[in-house]
Amino acid sequence: MDEEISSAVSYALNKGFQIHPDALEILHKIDVKELGQIIKDVVKEKTKQKQFLINEEDFEIYLGIKDDEEHQVEFEILSDPTEKITSAEGVEGYGALFASRFNKLRQIMSDRPESKKVKDIESVKSVTKNDDELYVWGLVTDRKSDRNITKITVEDPTSSMEIVVFEGDLKDAADTLLMDQFAMFKIVPAKNGGFFAKDIILPDIPEHTTNRSKTETYAVFLSDLHVGSKFFMEEELSEFIKWISSADPIARKIRFVVIGGDLIDGVGVFPGQDKVLDQLTTEDQLQKTFEVLDKIPKHIKVFLISGNHDAGRKALPQPAIPKMYNSELWDRENFFMLGNPSMVSLNGVKVLMYHGQSIDDVVRTTPGVSYDKPAAVMRHFLRARHMSPIYGSRTPIAPETEDMMVIDDVPDIFHSGHVHFVGLDMYKGVLIVNSGAWQRQTDFQESVGVTPTPGMAIIVNLQTMKVYQKDFRVRESDFIEPKRVEPAPLS
Repeated sequence: MDEEISSAVSYALNKGFQIHPDALEILHKIDVKELGQIIKDVVKEKTKQKQFLINEEDFEIYLGIKDDEEHQVEFEILSDPTEKITSAEGVEGYGALFASRFNKLRQIMSDRPESKKVKDIESVKSVTKNDDELYVWGLVTDRKSDRNITKITVEDPTSSMEIVVFEGDLKDAADTLLMDQFAMFKIVPAKNGGFFAKDIILPDIPEHTTNRSKTETYAVFLSDLHVGSKFFMEEELSEFIKWISSADPIARKIRFVVIGGDLIDGVGVFPGQDKVLDQLTTEDQLQKTFEVLDKIPKHIKVFLISGNHDAGRKALPQPAIPKMYNSELWDRENFFMLGNPSMVSLNGVKVLMYHGQSIDDVVRTTPGVSYDKPAAVMRHFLRARHMSPIYGSRTPIAPETEDMMVIDDVPDIFHSGHVHFVGLDMYKGVLIVNSGAWQRQTDFQESVGVTPTPGMAIIVNLQTMKVYQKDFRVRESDFIEPKRVEPAPLS
């Protein structure tokens, strides 16, 4: 160890630096790995600052012994479904779920002036002529479109009715309605019976003034590590962790890492999966996950939610990955294991974390959206004020007595993953982030023509909400030109 310290000191002295005795004392007390690289990083950063004395604080901040007081570190877990899950059963359970959905979204819509004119569907169905404006609301249960009209079936607790939408802008809006989402309709009786729509009003989020951190503090957004897969980008993720542990001026301001699910590739998720796994059990995959993530400095808070490949229940909402599979992830003091979806406050900035499995359902049923533009799909969730409105498709939904997928509280950042494409957008003051993946293109993805955007960290300045992207890909075959709006590059 003394030889390593002597070599490191010589390097700094040869670069024209002085080292304070207290700084040397720290290096003697701590079992520092890769000491040479640490000295190089500190020298590089101090050179940029034109300061040529390396003091005790430089090493304390670099090693995570002391937090940099310039950067605020406050966090709060605002919602987590893990302890709230109380699944009901059968028809009764799903009845309670959809009743909860209806009531929650009705409450959200009740602030709109039109809500005072809403009548229940049963009473409206008998109206044949009305000079006043008629409004109904409910859950969309069917949508049939052809070239000229779209027919929407909407249901409330009293009854259901069909509403006809004629071609034009309103028809375009009707064609993007999601099954089982809540909507309000302004309607008029047709001469020959029935009703046609004059307006469609969604719960949507209002224009939003984003909360900001008081200090220039950064959060990093990752998703879909898929540890255990032969396609897991371990080298790239390790390079990322080495970078956030460095004296880089941006890395030194990172205080939060948010991971949006699919930590592991899982076991038995799809036929023949064992052939593409490096670790064949859930326990081994999570142990590998811990070994990789354990290198994240302890002054950085890490929030991890579950995804559809992770251990535990697959139906939404998902509890956190059970502790029984790897207690070390739960016991590390700066790791916070949360369910899917969850919301946290990071220096006052509200971050809604949702893995995003229901993106599959929206892409399959909605014109104009695709996997390579996930932020556009996430806009649909914000407009619907619901993260998984479609029931009975690919996304399993549990019959909870409370619908925890409703977006009650408007976030400042809406973070998702699942589709392995980076996507960014700003919608009514909410920053939308889909953070891609750390799994390179699989054989299946290649066979169906899917080229993901893996190995990139999305970094957000919580004070300015400016977004950066840092690329950690090392294989030439991983580099693509994704079709999306690029964030500012991070040097």
